[in-house]
Amino acid sequence: MTLEERLEEATRIAHEAGRRIKAAREGGSLQRNIKHGNELVTDIDVAVDRYISEQLDSLFPGEARLTEELSPDRHDLGDEKPLWVVDPIDGTVNFAHGHHHVAVSIAWVDRGRVQVGVVHAPFLEETFTSIRGRGAWCNDEPISVSGTRELDSSLIGTGFPYDRDARFPLLRRLHAVLENCRDIRRNGAAALDLCAVACGRLDGYYESSSPWDFAAGLLIAREAGARTGHVYECPEGISAELYGENLLVCTPEIYSPLKALIKKADSGQYR
Repeated sequence: MTLEERLEEATRIAHEAGRRIKAAREGGSLQRNIKHGNELVTDIDVAVDRYISEQLDSLFPGEARLTEELSPDRHDLGDEKPLWVVDPIDGTVNFAHGHHHVAVSIAWVDRGRVQVGVVHAPFLEETFTSIRGRGAWCNDEPISVSGTRELDSSLIGTGFPYDRDARFPLLRRLHAVLENCRDIRRNGAAALDLCAVACGRLDGYYESSSPWDFAAGLLIAREAGARTGHVYECPEGISAELYGENLLVCTPEIYSPLKALIKKADSGQYR
């Protein structure tokens, strides 16, 4: 298939997954469980993951999948073979609590580089799409990052881990950003935060996330003009586009200042 055909199929699958997510909420019954000791998962996460996996297996037999609920083994991240990276419900806590920041995220990776991405937000009725080297769109309209050039006028998005013990060190970053930027937003869905940077609703974003949370959104943001990278160097043997520790995605002009600010906060030099 061409990249356009892959995107078309991924978008179709994401839309149907979104319809199932909306129907499940309207049905009013969710089975909630805790995985890894502190992370919420619902029966709908698993059901939607299964639907997407079955669709991809039918259309693209033999292509590997990395999905949050059914195939979370990350051993394929160092390979260069084709790989689908899927989050059936990004923003599970939002979904369970009735918030609208919920998304289906599907990305296709080849030779360690994300080639196609779709992020569909069923409750917001928005679908973000991108093909590598060809731009990014929201509901089929071209999008681009904001023109913000100064850190002190920027609106920054971030998130926090489920592990409460891991949150405390991030408070230094939060303090530094609040002191030096216009404000901060925490929407609870990394894929949508990246798409918000892509369409200019946020000027920057930083967080550590799993590949299924950001793979599609990262491509969309980059194709919309964002500068993407990491606060610290990526380890060898894994694609930088699938490495989720200390992600940094911003309008080009504030990327370096925000990176320097975060590093200063991490070192304890910022007061």
